Amino acid sequence: MGLRDQFSKFLYRQLEKRGWLEDIYSNVAFYGGRYVNDENILESSDVYELLQDISNQLMLAEIVIEDNDGKEIRIDPAINILNHPNNYLTKSEFIKLMTNTYLLKGEVFPILDGDQLHIATNVYTEVDNRLVEHFKINGTEIPGYMIRHIKNIGTSHLHGVGILELGRNTLEGVMNAEKVLTDKYRKGGLLAFLLKLDAHINPQNAAQSKLIKAILDQLESIDESRTVKLIPLGKGYTIETLESPINDEKILAYLNVYKKDLGKFLGINVETYQSLMKTDIEMAMMYLHNKTVKPIMRNFEEHLSVLFFGQNSRKRIKFKINILDFVPYSTKTNIAYNMVRTMITTPDDAREMLGFQRLNTEESSKLYVSKDLINGKDLGNATDDSLKGGDDNQGQGNPDN
Repeated sequence: MGLRDQFSKFLYRQLEKRGWLEDIYSNVAFYGGRYVNDENILESSDVYELLQDISNQLMLAEIVIEDNDGKEIRIDPAINILNHPNNYLTKSEFIKLMTNTYLLKGEVFPILDGDQLHIATNVYTEVDNRLVEHFKINGTEIPGYMIRHIKNIGTSHLHGVGILELGRNTLEGVMNAEKVLTDKYRKGGLLAFLLKLDAHINPQNAAQSKLIKAILDQLESIDESRTVKLIPLGKGYTIETLESPINDEKILAYLNVYKKDLGKFLGINVETYQSLMKTDIEMAMMYLHNKTVKPIMRNFEEHLSVLFFGQNSRKRIKFKINILDFVPYSTKTNIAYNMVRTMITTPDDAREMLGFQRLNTEESSKLYVSKDLINGKDLGNATDDSLKGGDDNQGQGNPDN
């Protein structure tokens, strides 16, 4: 250790023993690093927004049960459990929690305990020599038929990967940069002053200490930008403004680059997604759906189906998302109009799509076709009978009818 370092440490210890310095220099700002964990990760607005967009699509999905032929099974105990998973979470809250946990941690453990569905935490997993996965919570083994290990697969067959692991370095850098800027302006820009004295600071000089304390009190009392303080100083005393050590432009440039990278750990390109959100919300939602939501849905469907029905059951759980929930009302109106005129839906179906009650009349339950969609040479024959197909014997011997 050099002589200068030894002297510096000695001087610091001597000053530390003197209480008068603590009275004068009482406010010190420290910048501590931030480490990403379960409690603070959602404080990153970019992560929170992306998680909301992804989990909201899954939350709005209708969960149904189908057989192998794709026919919907409307009465089944599993439907009641999925709609009312437990006493403390609704269906929507459960799906959002399962999705967010899956994305952040890379894996999630739903447990079916009788007629209740839960998300397990602190689960320890291992695969034995017969390739059977075992689950333990606080040392207690959970039967395999009660729990599923839903993984966001990376390169391991036993563990999934989430943004907490994949993007930890980027997340910590972004959150630290955001914290520095936020703290700076929360504290009024971290404006600092340097008091320069021609004379040596003497702890025995009561008048000098009193003057310094009075100057500090005046500066600390400036709590508004409109406040003006006049501090008369005697000979040998000057006050200078210190520039903030935080370079806003450099931090903002860093955030502009690395905040966008967070979306890649969730499966989307943020620049593409944001540009689509500005021009075409429907395209943005479809981009998000196809890139991220649809694979998650498939994974959830497969695991929940096994959890509820076993490996060999013909019944399957399906998530059905109505993508029209994410389009503007004017677009939805055009879609409804075109679906009616092409005989895809009835007027009642269109009314229901647009949020109106069904009329349940004979006319509103029929299919209609626009004449401009009929073959030109058959336009004159576009009668009710011809549209319905006519009599069984009509048109025999005439291939044009």
